[in-house]
Amino acid sequence: MMMDTRLSVSAFVLSSVFFLVLPRNTYGDMGYSAPEEAKRGFVIGNIAKDLGLDAKRFSDRKARLDMDGISQRYCDINLAAGNLIVTERIDREELCGSKLTCALKYELVLENPLELHRITVQIQDVNDNSPRFPNERMNLEIRESADKGERFPLDEAHDSDIGLNTVQSYTLDRNEHFVLAVHANSDGGKYSELVLEKELDREKQEEVTLLLTAVDGGTPQRSGTVVIHVTVLDANDNKPLFSQDVYRVSLTENSPVDYVVVTVSATDADKGANGEVTYDFSSISAKASTVFSIDKGTGVIRVVGPVDFEERTDYEMRVQAKDGSGLASNTKVIIDITDINDNAPAIFIKSLSNLIPENVLPGTEVGIINVQDKDSEGNRQVRCSIQQNVPFKLNPSIKNYYSLVTTSELDREKISDYNITITATDEGSPPLSSSTKIHVSVSDVNDNPPAFEEQSYSSYVTENNKPGSSMCSLTARDPDWRQNGTVVYSLLPSDVNGVPVSSFLSINGETGVIHAVKSFDYEQFRSFKVHVVARDNGSPPLSSNVTVSVFITDENDNSPQILYPAPAGNSLMTEMVPKAALAGSLVSKVIAVDADSGQNAWLSYHIVKSTDPGLFTIALHSGEIRAQRDISESDSMKQNLVISVKDNGQPSLSTTCDVYLLISDNLAEVPELKDMTYENSSKLTSYLIIGLVSVSTFFLTFIILILAVKFCRSRKPRMLFDGAVAIPSAYFPPNYAEVDGAGTLRSSYNYDAYLTTGSRTSDFKFVRSYNDSTLPADLTLKRSQIEGLGESIVNLNNVGNTEQKPPNNDWRFTQQGQRPGPSGQYRLVPHYSTQRSNNTGTTDRQNNGTYRYSTSTQQRWTPYGKARAGPHPEGAGGAIVGTGPWPNPPTEAEQLQALMAAANEVSEATATLGPRYNAQFPMQHVPDYRQNVYIPGSTATLTANPQQMMPQPALQGPPQAMPQVDVPNAAQTPASKKKSTKKDKK
Repeated sequence: MMMDTRLSVSAFVLSSVFFLVLPRNTYGDMGYSAPEEAKRGFVIGNIAKDLGLDAKRFSDRKARLDMDGISQRYCDINLAAGNLIVTERIDREELCGSKLTCALKYELVLENPLELHRITVQIQDVNDNSPRFPNERMNLEIRESADKGERFPLDEAHDSDIGLNTVQSYTLDRNEHFVLAVHANSDGGKYSELVLEKELDREKQEEVTLLLTAVDGGTPQRSGTVVIHVTVLDANDNKPLFSQDVYRVSLTENSPVDYVVVTVSATDADKGANGEVTYDFSSISAKASTVFSIDKGTGVIRVVGPVDFEERTDYEMRVQAKDGSGLASNTKVIIDITDINDNAPAIFIKSLSNLIPENVLPGTEVGIINVQDKDSEGNRQVRCSIQQNVPFKLNPSIKNYYSLVTTSELDREKISDYNITITATDEGSPPLSSSTKIHVSVSDVNDNPPAFEEQSYSSYVTENNKPGSSMCSLTARDPDWRQNGTVVYSLLPSDVNGVPVSSFLSINGETGVIHAVKSFDYEQFRSFKVHVVARDNGSPPLSSNVTVSVFITDENDNSPQILYPAPAGNSLMTEMVPKAALAGSLVSKVIAVDADSGQNAWLSYHIVKSTDPGLFTIALHSGEIRAQRDISESDSMKQNLVISVKDNGQPSLSTTCDVYLLISDNLAEVPELKDMTYENSSKLTSYLIIGLVSVSTFFLTFIILILAVKFCRSRKPRMLFDGAVAIPSAYFPPNYAEVDGAGTLRSSYNYDAYLTTGSRTSDFKFVRSYNDSTLPADLTLKRSQIEGLGESIVNLNNVGNTEQKPPNNDWRFTQQGQRPGPSGQYRLVPHYSTQRSNNTGTTDRQNNGTYRYSTSTQQRWTPYGKARAGPHPEGAGGAIVGTGPWPNPPTEAEQLQALMAAANEVSEATATLGPRYNAQFPMQHVPDYRQNVYIPGSTATLTANPQQMMPQPALQGPPQAMPQVDVPNAAQTPASKKKSTKKDKK
């Protein structure tokens, strides 16, 4: 029999049955099957493979099996391979008895993340039990008067196996009196009866011995035998008969001992001893025999042991009734055990995270709770709950399983520990309940990023600032503790016009103060944005960003840039004016722009010098040059205008240019072009030569003059006229003032020219402006110092220069930006240097003793046409204010020194004088507004010369990059002038 069991175990093939994935992919049932009597270490299935995990990952997640109501373990997990193996002998008959299904139930718990799976192992029956009869010998007493075909019931064989492995048939050894009849019970079992085929004869044979064999349907087939001993008696005509073929009763669990379950009853029609009936269990299990007993005389079945529904739900037994002569009959008794609510629910903590980070999201699973009730039906329906004042709740999962999840955000700073009471109550009557407590702690995490006090920051810095100066301060706060709340500031890497932002700004990592790394230039860019990151020292660190907008404010650091008339090498840009031009006719236009912005870019145009001061005027704001009166025949054909363009900054910056005009109706009437200031230069040269001779002749007088200078310093000399007037300071608002005094603006300016001491012509001029409210009419001006005179002397080198000076070193055109100016849109980029162009008109006393125009000198004008000049007050700060005391005039010695220095310079230039311009001069391109301009009082219209239609040349670079300007040659003789005229006609 043991050999058959081993063969059955070794022949069994294990297969996995199913793997069901439940909603949310969190839990699932896993089913396996295993044969009973399997050897220890037998592999039931690979759980890791069925879960889609490798063995290492399966082991790392700390997989374990929890038993579900099983006293013995039977199975366990091999973590190294992820296999479910058998650890103890499994006997299905001992474990489940006669139940058709037998299963072991486990819970598989995985961590990281937390998962729970239910595992069911179906125990398959193997044919390891042979059929057994209740007794090894069966005794029958049959009267010899028994009729042929009469049936005699036999004891039923019992097989602990189920299904095909239980008793399937009976066989009887061949004999001459009996045959065997096999019948099926209502529960599918088999029982047999002896059928008398040939009448007995006690006189011939008092005893008959038969061998009954019970056979099951297993593989290999098993059998059990019993010896039937038949004693032939005298005739007993009636056997006992039960009132019911089957007795079925219900018994409540926990019924007391001696409680009467049922009474079976049988009657026998015979008299005397043949009619006396006795009762006994003909077939009963070992367990049932400990719970129930039968009274042999009355047939009463009583409770003799504990009745527990949770242990067994029903019992089945066979009762035999026998008369005095041995005739017997059988009946079946079925006892159904009914449940009462005698078991409180049991709570099992399958998994629990005792330490929860405070940043877990609502709905995070903290633990898995299982509740079980051994009762049945409604008595095993369980409700599970927790108290209401905690941020947790129980969500029902699969049957009798609950997930403990968070319902809101946790804050360790408020509550760091929770004691949760779990209560389970069944639906019985009365309901039973149980409870348990769990402890959950909240751990601190870096869950708060630094927060800036402002959503965004703005910083304003004036251009040309000092590198390293602080611009603004940022503050971010972090409510976390210790290193989680320590904030470090940094700049987010980005580019500003292709340059890393770190080249412009830096930030103090501890204080959040932003510093300028370099000096900013408003003309390069006016604003940019930078992102600042505040990061704490948590793990992992958290950060937040804020945008800092940096705005660069403008300073008046760029002089106006003249775009038209533009210089073109050694050529003159000359405008032709019809002779019949009337007053108000448009003659030309000066176009200028300023790279600054705002009022720093507001430009005003002024005529600072002209051949005929009353002939032309220029519009203050547009730069349009118009005829101030009708042009007459007596006006010089060659007109030279020196235009000053000023911005409205504080202090104001200016640039000058020359405009050359020819009064003629056509080119044929134009005389040979030459240096228009050459004639004046000749006169000046004569004066200088006379001065040199005078110096040589009156050397002794010069010594006397030195002594006279010392004497003159003891008193206050007079330059133009006497008077001592204190000039009051006046603030001029940053707006434009009219030149012609039309009264449309609150400040009107008049202009006049004054001669320096010793001048014979009007070659040397200085221009000063005054406001009509500056000086009262009854006051006179005080004579200025010698320094004021020095600033008003014109550079002699520039007298003969008819070419417009190139733009300052600090201006170049670029493609990077475009801004509108008073006369159009141009793109400018400032470049700073320490040297000013001659065209700007700023003062700078050079080593060679020459002087240049100064726009830093304050200008004050009186209604009487008198001009006063003085140096700009120190510390004026850019506002236009009144001047202080006027400077003293130069002494005769100083005038003579200046005259000698100028003469030396002019003599050097005169040695190389020569013809500079040809008759065919290049015409510069004129803006479109010049085309088709009608001049009132004239039949001609101003149209563009074909040469003027050529593209206007680009603005030239800084002066140091330009070619050397030719020095004017000597003046032409009348003969050479005639020759050049003839060549022009040809």
